[in-house]
Amino acid sequence: MQRAQATQDAAEHRARTAAEQQRQLIRRNAELAVAAAQRAASDAARQREQRRLYAEARAAGAAAANADVRARLTDLDLLLLSTLDVDDHIDLDRFKKPVRVPPFDPGRLGRPLPEPRWESFTPPEPRGVGRILGGERSHQQQVAAAKLAFQDARDRWAAAEQRRQRQLAARERQYQENRRRYEAKLISYNAEVDRFAAAVAAADPASVVEYFAMVLGNSVYPDDFPQHFRLAYLPKQRHLLVEYHLPPVEVVPVVKEYRHDRVRDDLTAVPRDEGEIRRRYTEIISMVALRTVHEIVEADRGGLVAEVLFNGIVDTVDRRTGQFVRPCLVSVRTDRDTFAAIKLRRVDPVACLEHLRAGISPRPDQLEGVTPLTDLDAEQDFTGEFNVLADIDERPNLATMPAPEFEQLLRDLFGNMGLEMGEAEPGPRWLATDPRPLFGGQVVIHAVRGAPAGPGDVTELAERVADAGATKGILVALDGYEATAHETVAGRPVELLDGPALLNLLAEHSRVKARIEAVPA
Repeated sequence: MQRAQATQDAAEHRARTAAEQQRQLIRRNAELAVAAAQRAASDAARQREQRRLYAEARAAGAAAANADVRARLTDLDLLLLSTLDVDDHIDLDRFKKPVRVPPFDPGRLGRPLPEPRWESFTPPEPRGVGRILGGERSHQQQVAAAKLAFQDARDRWAAAEQRRQRQLAARERQYQENRRRYEAKLISYNAEVDRFAAAVAAADPASVVEYFAMVLGNSVYPDDFPQHFRLAYLPKQRHLLVEYHLPPVEVVPVVKEYRHDRVRDDLTAVPRDEGEIRRRYTEIISMVALRTVHEIVEADRGGLVAEVLFNGIVDTVDRRTGQFVRPCLVSVRTDRDTFAAIKLRRVDPVACLEHLRAGISPRPDQLEGVTPLTDLDAEQDFTGEFNVLADIDERPNLATMPAPEFEQLLRDLFGNMGLEMGEAEPGPRWLATDPRPLFGGQVVIHAVRGAPAGPGDVTELAERVADAGATKGILVALDGYEATAHETVAGRPVELLDGPALLNLLAEHSRVKARIEAVPA
């Protein structure tokens, strides 16, 4: 019976143990499932948070880009108003420098050297037993040695003091000589300022032109606006003629706004309507014209100018022909009294020019010109050309760059774009290799500058491509293309690259910001 009971107890214990183990396994599996669910929920929440933050970052990027567009439009809208709070008159007396010279400063040479004192050399008197035991004789020997040392110190001091005084006198003579030269230079400079002011007041044409060039040069425009102009002054009629380079239509942002496309995860640019671009560009060139005339009239306190004749031209590339063009987009003629009566803060720029009977291009974005009211080249009086930004523009000018540098610039550019460049030939010309599989092959590159490329240049390149068995040719024409050159390209494996496109490629692939400015003949 005891055995049977023990057997039963053991079985019950085993059963309880198995059940407990099963329960523990179930609890552990449940705990693991809860933990997994919590981790999954945490990961999902983290992913949702990451998606939210990413979306906010992309939206913030779009907002920042839109803020840049709005800031640009604000700068353009304030082109005229921003100059009305500035006094454009230049007081030439402010250029004069006071004839003040700092006083003579001798520095250390102006301080005498400390003279040796006998007290510093005198040996101490013997005392007590030392005086009795022969100290007096030793003291006399010390005194004699001290006198010699003192005399030697005084001699060296006297020599050093004489040198100091000679150096001091020489430095003072040099100071007086420098002072005379400096004062003479200042006096001469101030006299030149007076001479220039007198010449301006006397209506000397060259001086008047230079004065108003200073006035227009002080005008601050956005960085990408050209400040290049020509002035001519007719003293008998008191007419000031202005030929001003207007900014191209590209100064108007072509993007109206940026939007974050969540589906494509991309920043989408919403283009600006062509009609709005034309309207804004017409307002911009109108404001530049009014601003220029205003600055001249306000700066002319001496009554030198009775009438201002303004021609606004744009120096750009006609995208239809690839050629450099220079149409006149605005031409206005106004006398100072009529213009001074206009309240520029409240006018519509285009309507104001129409009131002045100005010629305004109906489609300036299409480079449709108007007939200038005057021709500076026909005037025989003094004419001056000024480029305010030329002296501070450190960008390399591709039009005037030496041939070896221009060749190396192109070689580096196409190399950065992935082509393996061969040795250059005169022209310059290259036979390059595109190493890409399937799409690669040999590429012939020709570059010309100094004149627009014509159909002959295209034909020559196409024949070279055929002879070399190349996949295509690239013609770089810094000065654009003749209209017939585009017709010659049809059906031929030739790609045309003009000046503006070259500038964009240099900025993108070579990190080189360059410019193209032809030197007047």
